[in-house]
Amino acid sequence: MTVNRERLVDTFCALVRIDNPSGQETAMANHLIERCQALGFACDQDAAGNVYAHRDGVGTPIMFTAHMDSVAPAVGKEPVVRDGVVYSAGDTVLGADDLAAVAAVLEGVEAAISTGQTMRPVELLWTVQEEVGLNGARAAEIERLRSRLCLAFDLNGPVGNICIGSPAHDSFTAKIHGAAAHAGVAPETGISAIQVAAQAIAAMPLGRIDEETTANIGSIEGGKANNIVPDLVVIKGEARSRNVDKLDRQWLAMRQALESAATQFGARVEFDYHRHYGPSVLTPDMPVVQLAQQAVRAIGLEPELVVTGGGSDVSIITEKGIEAVNLSMGYEKIHSVDEHIAVSELENAARIVEYVVLASA
Repeated sequence: MTVNRERLVDTFCALVRIDNPSGQETAMANHLIERCQALGFACDQDAAGNVYAHRDGVGTPIMFTAHMDSVAPAVGKEPVVRDGVVYSAGDTVLGADDLAAVAAVLEGVEAAISTGQTMRPVELLWTVQEEVGLNGARAAEIERLRSRLCLAFDLNGPVGNICIGSPAHDSFTAKIHGAAAHAGVAPETGISAIQVAAQAIAAMPLGRIDEETTANIGSIEGGKANNIVPDLVVIKGEARSRNVDKLDRQWLAMRQALESAATQFGARVEFDYHRHYGPSVLTPDMPVVQLAQQAVRAIGLEPELVVTGGGSDVSIITEKGIEAVNLSMGYEKIHSVDEHIAVSELENAARIVEYVVLASA
């Protein structure tokens, strides 16, 4: 393998120093277009700001994807390399989620080019606004891409883990309408929306439902003053499952708990329900999983097939008809100012990219 450690670290640190909050990826996109063009890619953007890059080759095309945004605080990021680990220097995230993946892909491709060997056609999709709802992937124009196989590096855990299962994700907002009254003078004339909410939540199956399914009430808001029977409560919650039938049953149970409590107290409840994406469930014999396992073994690691309870751009890309798999990137404590990543993990990811690009189609 010809991955250049110093060049890889320099690339990653340069990416980190670019401000990239969700919705403000223009500078990052411009930088990546310049970098990709220098590597022989033809680049384009869509109206959402996603970047598409294509480099000709021989054989079956392969696609890599990563998102350009990071969670806040993502302005003024400064990397510090210490004892083989890259940290954030200050009160910001590092942005290894997912800039480590961007750096690894760029280095892996450049390393492959430097060998002079025949390469597959390579396509890159750099997405916007992943951290705020996978918005870039939703807007991605898949018809621009020829690849039917896609690798992403956007998963917790050491490099070598391969995700073969991620859940569908539902969320809802429930508004409980009660009736206001003076809490000290005539409470019996009111209907407490908070009491309705409390009874409904107590009746819901929540937390870890089974090995495939989770549910959560994330927020509850309502009430105006201690001496007023509250007439409105807004509840926000979610459910996830790798099994759509189980997810449907979970949502039904949560809805019925709210409707039953509202009926008992004479309140009214209205819902806003949304399925964000479906499940991504792969089998070990699928071509993209086989390719990922071969690449992990080729760099001297033993692949581990894992499942996750979170979503990523892979969930949307899979729905759009591309066989996509998510690989672990090795970052630690993401979405915090303590975020960091070992340089060795960056190297391993880049080596996987190099292998895949050079692998016979």
